Amino acid sequence: MTIFEFNRRAWDELVESGNRWTVPVSSDDIKRAREGDWQVLLTPSLPVPHTWFPDLRGCRLLCLSSGGGQQGPILAAAGAEVTVFDASAKQLEQDQFVARREGLSLETIEGDMADLACFDDEAFDFIFHPCSNCFAEAIRPIWQEAYRVLRPGGSIVSGFVQPFHGLFDPALDKQGIFQLKFSMPHSDLKVSEADRAQWFGDHAPIEFVHSLDDQLGGQLDAGFLIAGLYEDDWGGSEPIDRLIKSFVAVRSIKPVS
Repeated sequence: MTIFEFNRRAWDELVESGNRWTVPVSSDDIKRAREGDWQVLLTPSLPVPHTWFPDLRGCRLLCLSSGGGQQGPILAAAGAEVTVFDASAKQLEQDQFVARREGLSLETIEGDMADLACFDDEAFDFIFHPCSNCFAEAIRPIWQEAYRVLRPGGSIVSGFVQPFHGLFDPALDKQGIFQLKFSMPHSDLKVSEADRAQWFGDHAPIEFVHSLDDQLGGQLDAGFLIAGLYEDDWGGSEPIDRLIKSFVAVRSIKPVS
């Protein structure tokens, strides 16, 4: 089984278990979005500023690796022409569920975020890419494909986990003890099955720790210009929040020429 297939199945199981990123938005959320009162998350707690979005009315918008019935339906209700692209069929079913329930026009496509061959060049005006590339072994192809399918002058907003967050000893961090155990480059593939099961659960997705070279430098090398950035944390729910912010959100633009 490939890493892509393993993580696809893992996210299908997370839908069944009710993981927070798989719970569809409410009818009230959709109603407010239709009235212009909406917010979406790239990272765990801070809403993305509205100034980071173009006019959503008629905007060709790709929710990249962003299934779960949350961001896609909200942005569709706000007026965008939304395509939700995700590896997990069950995550996409959550978007389909909300679209049927609320009478939204929304397309869903199952696939690998590093391979957007199903889309033409310059097919989208805007890309929304939350903290999901930690589940991909290589992320530079993701930035390259995103650049290809985005029109000149279009923008992408993305979230990612700070590299240090994946290097602490998992047996200690829940106790509020943050001791480096791993070195870069690192991924769950370097951890024994027994330790993975103990620390994260038997069926948790395989995660990869990506460097800032790949997260930010990868966007720049693909051709993007970075136009905005903010940090975020778990919203106070994790011990590490008292010490440092573990997430970054970035806004990047594809130059016109």
